[in-house]
Amino acid sequence: MIKKKLTVLKINNFFSKNKISISEIQKFIKEKKFLLQKKKYNKKIYDQNLYALSRTFLVSLIMISIFVTSPKIINFTKQNMIYSKDYTNNSKNNLVKVLENQDTKLDSNLNEEYLFDDIFEFDEQPTDTVRLSAITIQELFTSTGYNLKDIRKNKLVKPISLTLLPHEIKKIENSQKRKELFIQIILPLIIKENNFIKLDRKKLFSILNKSKNSNAEKKWLASKFKQYGVVDNDLSTLKIRMDEVPVSMTIAQAAKETGWGTSRFAQEGNALFGQWTWSGKGLKPLSADNDTTHKVMKFQVLQASVKAYQRNLNTHSSYKDFRSARAELRDEGKKLNSLVLTNYLDKYAETGEVYVKVLQKIIKQNSLTDFDDAKLLPSSIDLESLT
Repeated sequence: MIKKKLTVLKINNFFSKNKISISEIQKFIKEKKFLLQKKKYNKKIYDQNLYALSRTFLVSLIMISIFVTSPKIINFTKQNMIYSKDYTNNSKNNLVKVLENQDTKLDSNLNEEYLFDDIFEFDEQPTDTVRLSAITIQELFTSTGYNLKDIRKNKLVKPISLTLLPHEIKKIENSQKRKELFIQIILPLIIKENNFIKLDRKKLFSILNKSKNSNAEKKWLASKFKQYGVVDNDLSTLKIRMDEVPVSMTIAQAAKETGWGTSRFAQEGNALFGQWTWSGKGLKPLSADNDTTHKVMKFQVLQASVKAYQRNLNTHSSYKDFRSARAELRDEGKKLNSLVLTNYLDKYAETGEVYVKVLQKIIKQNSLTDFDDAKLLPSSIDLESLT
């Protein structure tokens, strides 16, 4: 009986808000001359039956309204809400589906400009670019107490961001000193970019754990779908692509591609990773044939080169297996092991497996994995919750 009273109350409230009353329904029924067998009942019973019929009529209207509007409600909910039960801080549940169906699925209109336009915008920002000499840089590092020995021990990196490599780096005869200077220059840049990804990844999971998202969050998601080349707003794919690249692997590739900072591409174009481009903005290899259309991507600042490198590994179909292996390490609660992940970079260079072995040799000989846990000061304290 209580349930019935509550139901009627809700119905009355609903129709009172919409300016529809029981008396109006009763009036409607009388006008339409619905038969209530009035002769057999007194006025009280007649009024009760009239009220009951009116209430039934109202319930029928409500049911019809629900059936008509429910598809629209469901559609609206799907568009405006993201359910978190299928998304956790790992990718295992959706990994197979994503890798088989989505992770290589790129819209035909997605091209270099589309995926890298935010990087190009960053690279075009006015900067006070000053090319410091190798001696000046070394003195700067010494005066600030920035050295690799302390970093290997304390895992803390001074936030010194240089925009250009010194020309004199190729003149440093001591190969160990040349390597150390190169690592010191690019290490803060690499960690800085990984920090951006960490913060984005944290925000992504925060959004996925909500039942409803704000317009600002939806706009942010749309920008990330674009940056990572994800079609159909596929969140599982975005989770797999939006992830860090191990510091040791990044250093090894930069060292291999630039000869520890001495190559023409690094010196003239801040190109640390030898990425190819067909857009016309780049440096053409001197040994390339006249009909060669590709160039090596050129940047105004070193930071942009690191950004583009990470974007390349996180979006290009050639590195699908790399992203798969990285996601599996995440699922198993393991660190991102560069010696494992480099095995999936055989498509980065024409030498294939030989290239992989060279990278692994560089990592081991120079103990680069010591830098994988390094944090950038002063932001390292803010980012402790992300590791």
